[in-house]
Amino acid sequence: MKKPLQYFYDREADIFYFSSGAPKSTDATVEAGDDVLLRLDPKTKRVRGFTLINASKRLSSKGRASLLPFSLVQTA
Repeated sequence: MKKPLQYFYDREADIFYFSSGAPKSTDATVEAGDDVLLRLDPKTKRVRGFTLINASKRLSSKGRASLLPFSLVQTA
């Protein structure tokens, strides 16, 4: 069964955390660019979560979100 995507916004740090399951000590963190960190399972290389740094700055003056430097693809 797939784990639901959980998220948390830390307003003071302006960081948005997204996670599929609890972080593991074996997870690897990779910089994806543009203030985005990916949390990967080192064996499968699947993304288990990601972090958006400076999250509030991603909104334009018209309130539209900016693009991320990666795409999320649903897997079976």
